[in-house]
Amino acid sequence: MPNTTSTSGYFLDKMALLNFDHFFTRRNRILLHVFMWLGFSILLFLSYVIGYKLVYFDAVLLTIRMALVNMIVFYMLFYLLLPKIFSESKNRIIILLLLVFPVSILVWMSATYFISLFYYALGLEITFGELKGVIKMSANQTFLEAVSPKRMLSQTIIIISLLSPFCFAKILVEITKLYNTKFQIEREKATLELQNIQIEKDFLKAQLNPHFLFNTLNNLYGLTVRKDNLAPELILNLSDIMSYTLYESNTEMVRLEKELDFIKNYIALEKMRYADDADIQVSIEGERNTPGLFIAPLLTFTFIENAFKYGLKTKNAFVKLDIKIENNAFLFSLKNDSEKMVHESVFGGIGTQNACKRLKLLYPDLHELEIERLESSFRVDLKIVLRK
Repeated sequence: MPNTTSTSGYFLDKMALLNFDHFFTRRNRILLHVFMWLGFSILLFLSYVIGYKLVYFDAVLLTIRMALVNMIVFYMLFYLLLPKIFSESKNRIIILLLLVFPVSILVWMSATYFISLFYYALGLEITFGELKGVIKMSANQTFLEAVSPKRMLSQTIIIISLLSPFCFAKILVEITKLYNTKFQIEREKATLELQNIQIEKDFLKAQLNPHFLFNTLNNLYGLTVRKDNLAPELILNLSDIMSYTLYESNTEMVRLEKELDFIKNYIALEKMRYADDADIQVSIEGERNTPGLFIAPLLTFTFIENAFKYGLKTKNAFVKLDIKIENNAFLFSLKNDSEKMVHESVFGGIGTQNACKRLKLLYPDLHELEIERLESSFRVDLKIVLRK
């Protein structure tokens, strides 16, 4: 059995990609309307010839009359009445919509009557077939007889059956246009959000560079004064971090191994600010599974930076980071101590909000994020299904 959901989704996506502004030019709209009425007229003509046994000339007369009547009602309804109705207040819209149907029937029957009068004045009549004499019969009525409530009720089904294809076509086009417009707006909104997030990410990097660089240079100065052998390693780590943040992270996605190298280098430098007995634990598993996987750059940096900024300040100070790569998934778990007086909003600032927005836009339905403020600690758990 075919998957109707995926089929309908595919059809809607194709409709959404249509450029209505480009396709629905004035010339194309006119051509579509001409072909619509031409197709209707041909079918109507064939029904008169085959179904009612009319000669061609008589069939043409009735086809012209019926086509004109339907055109009058169609354009009156969709291009005159409905646009004005929907510009009114909500309460008035409901009342006016209830009046539209009987008004349309009245106009349809009035137009039929007056065209019949015109035919009769020209001496035109149906002379053969099942509808013989129908023009004279219609013309000999008074206007009130032609549009009497009883006659309107009797003709309602016929009118609905004749007008419904055009109404359906028009409604379908309008729904498609609305869906297309909605899709375009959402796509433009997503693009603007991504641009805004890119600006925020650049701002984050701008913050990282001077703030982090200042602390690191202080550490480097201390190591060089002591002639510590760790100084060359610190310089190398710093160089890698600056290269990554300034150049390699300027794309939407980076190789996962590059992001992991950045995280390891950053934490290695942060460790130098604390005593050797500081409880800083880092575990990265599954690095052999990283080739071919990509991730948004600096996505977890805010969480890691906050862990060192607000953590390692209590009696039971600790930072514990666990990263695991398995089955094309990036599993990130970070926990750190925090002082009780630190307000929860501190952990949900612009950087965290930015990370959440990036996740929603770049990994819709492909991520799980849980941020929890505990009594004396803070925890972040993140899972992302990565793209190759």
